[in-house]
Order: sequence, then C-alpha cells, then structure tokens
Amino acid sequence: MVGMSSRANPKVAVIYGGPSSEREVSLASGQECATALGEEGYEVVMIDAGPDLYNQLNAAAPDVVFNALHGRWGEDGCVQGILEWMGLPYTHSGVLASALAMDKERSKAAYRAAGLPVADSGLFDTDEVRARHVMTPPYVVKPYNEGSSVGVYLVMSPDDAPPQVSDDMPARVMVEAFVPGRELTCSVMGDRAMSVTEILTDGWYDYDAKYKPGGSRHVVPAQVPAEIFDACLEYALRAHNALGCRGVSRTDFRWDDRKGLDGLIILETNTQPGMTATSLTPEHAAEVGKTFPQLCRWMVEDASCNR
Repeated sequence: MVGMSSRANPKVAVIYGGPSSEREVSLASGQECATALGEEGYEVVMIDAGPDLYNQLNAAAPDVVFNALHGRWGEDGCVQGILEWMGLPYTHSGVLASALAMDKERSKAAYRAAGLPVADSGLFDTDEVRARHVMTPPYVVKPYNEGSSVGVYLVMSPDDAPPQVSDDMPARVMVEAFVPGRELTCSVMGDRAMSVTEILTDGWYDYDAKYKPGGSRHVVPAQVPAEIFDACLEYALRAHNALGCRGVSRTDFRWDDRKGLDGLIILETNTQPGMTATSLTPEHAAEVGKTFPQLCRWMVEDASCNR
C-alpha cells in the first residue's frame, strides 16, 4: 500500500466543487472539511476540480488529497483514477468500489450476491418509461449513476400517468419497486459501523430535504427495535465490504415496520457521504465519540493509493 507522507501534519489538498449536479453540496462539504482540517493543524489548499485538475494538483503538490467531491466524476472512479495515476494518496473508496457503488443496478447485484435484501428493479429506456408503466406501481424512477435524490420520480398508482421524465435524464434509467416505510441510514468508518439515524420529513426525502436547513429532522440514534438497529449496522458493514469500499461510506435503508426484519431493504451505498452541517455521517461519528475535525483527521490518516 502506498501511504501518505510521514510528516506529522501533511499538506492536504481538498478537492471539491466539480462539474456534477451535486456541485453545490460539494462546495459546502469541501469548505467545512477544509476548516476542520485546519483546526487539526494541517496545511490545507482548496482546489475547485475542473478539467485541468491534473495541473491544479501538480501545482499544489500535496502530500494527500481529501476528496470532497460528490456525484459523477468525483464519486464514480474517474477522479480516483487520476489520483492513482499521479500516486497521490487519497481518502474514501478506490476506483472499482467508487464506480460500482455509483452504478445503482450493478451495486444491487453485488448486494444480492452477498445475501443482502434489495428491492426489485431494472434498467429501461427513458422513452419507454415515459410511454407506459414498465413496472406495476408503486415504483420509483431515477438515474442509475447519480446521487442526492437528483432526478427522482415517484409513481404511486396504476391510475397515474407514466412519468414524463425530464430530458436532462440519461437515455436509460433505473425503475425500482417503491419500498414503503421509514428512512434509516448507517455510516461505516473503516471496519466499524457507527450508528443508525432515522430521517423524518414531511414528504419524499428529496434533494431539498437532504440539504436545506429544516428540510428534514434526524433522530440519532434511531428509535427502532434493537433487532432492526443491529441489522442496519450489520448490513451497512456487509454492503461496504461487498462493494470493496474504503474509508467512510453510508448505506441508506427503507424499513416497513409492519414486516419486522423482513421489511428492511437496502437502497444504496454512498462512497462519499455528505460532510455538511446537515449531514448524517458526522452525526454518526459524534455518536461514537469523534468530533467532526477528528473524523476528518481519521480520513486523512487513512488515505492511501491502491484503494
């Protein structure tokens, strides 16, 4: 394994922003992580990742890269490949795990192979989804390679018209059986699942609910039966390992409490969970005694190549 500099407090480049649909969230995550790393004594340089990222990194000459990008290019293995090529130790998951987790349908295949519970789903041409119900409602339509609930359509009844999916959506989309119930999520740090949060919203847990102040309320630790809490911890760690994740990840669930353990379904794993004031993973870290700056320090110390 290629590790980072042996200096006590290496120079850290926080890469953030970027061109994805989650740019605004990444800008917030990057700023807060940079501030926290500064509090921990690191020399920090911030890089808004653009087409000249290679040159930006060369000029900065960091000892380690803190990847605060979200969405495509930053979270799907592309940036990770650049960092591997340059031999720069970096945080979070490597090329393969990042690409696998970003592709929702292939990640679900990995979950199934690991014996983890998932909802029925498939990939369909967007034009076909607009023309007819390709699955018996209720179902959800979403990109198979984006995060943060960007471009999500919910169809609840056979009487509803097929969703008129935006032209901004890809030519193929994922259609997934709607899982009713409560929103639960669990973060993993290294080889440890930390805690479970229940997310309470007035409606769909969409982009605004995730990132706007007051958009959702987090109950941590989640007030659920011990069997469900423990299963979330176990499933999140198994999902992290099934995908080959490194560093920090967060796995999201729906739980239909009428069905007990059989009602607990994995939705997806985020290899670069949000690190903003309203984010879930920092709350999980706090539950196990790590402050936000300490969490960021741990991630820097965990950084490497060959991830």
